[in-house]
Amino acid sequence: MELINGNILVMRPSGYMSEEVASELVRQLANWVRPRRLGRVTGSGAGFVLPNADVRAPDVSFVRAERLRRSPLGFVELAPDLVADLRRKIDSFLEQGTRVGILVDPEQRWVEVRRVGDGDVLAVPELLPGWAFPIADLWPPLFEPP
Repeated sequence: MELINGNILVMRPSGYMSEEVASELVRQLANWVRPRRLGRVTGSGAGFVLPNADVRAPDVSFVRAERLRRSPLGFVELAPDLVADLRRKIDSFLEQGTRVGILVDPEQRWVEVRRVGDGDVLAVPELLPGWAFPIADLWPPLFEPP
């Protein structure tokens, strides 16, 4: 559930492929961020109380270490630095101070990075210097019979 403009919105579970792609993005980000102590990466279970008082939970989020020194038990009262989610939801996060939004469409196999250049490699140099990986690595692998 999320709270948007004072209204409770009940969210349906995502499909299997969407969750697999989001999990891969969390894994890729966390594997880069954690050893370098750059910040915190979470999946869809982490809630954020945004400056406009909405309570939202993006599929993937990153918050720089200097903005979130310790993980709270409850929701975080800030806009994450980076989110990955649906276009409409990304736009609402960007309006509240999120710096980068990543829109992933696993069916069409494309990624749109808002506020950053895009290409064949997913990179967010202003937040995660040196981190990059091929967009093709996001998609679930195909296991074809020999």
